Amino acid sequence: MGEARLRWTGERLQFLGEPGYGDPVEIGGDPDGTGAKPSDLLPLSLAACTAYDVVAILKKQREDLVGLEAVITSTQDVEPPWTFRAIDVEWIVTGDVDQHKAERAVAISEGKYCAVAATLRDVVALSYRVRVERPT
Repeated sequence: MGEARLRWTGERLQFLGEPGYGDPVEIGGDPDGTGAKPSDLLPLSLAACTAYDVVAILKKQREDLVGLEAVITSTQDVEPPWTFRAIDVEWIVTGDVDQHKAERAVAISEGKYCAVAATLRDVVALSYRVRVERPT
């Protein structure tokens, strides 16, 4: 079981998240602050969780992956508590990568390995698509 901490910095609505490992994460509810909006972290966590697996899977398959980007679109209710209803991710895979293998890597991650996807899938509509771009 992992442990993380969140600490108020003492300024406005700025917080510092301390993960189990890695660098601290600035989180903020103030548009003029430096931290990420808390609700933006949920779709980013989904993408990061999936990306971790996608890179590992494609590298293990010896695909020539040189870049990976996720363009995330979220739909939330317009009234509080602004519940997430849908998260769509467009995966842009750069390199000499087989389209089918890239699609399969995302499917395996979201369906089997990504804890964030497993947690969200019953309450949020998750969708994705994969585009492979050859390096120029």
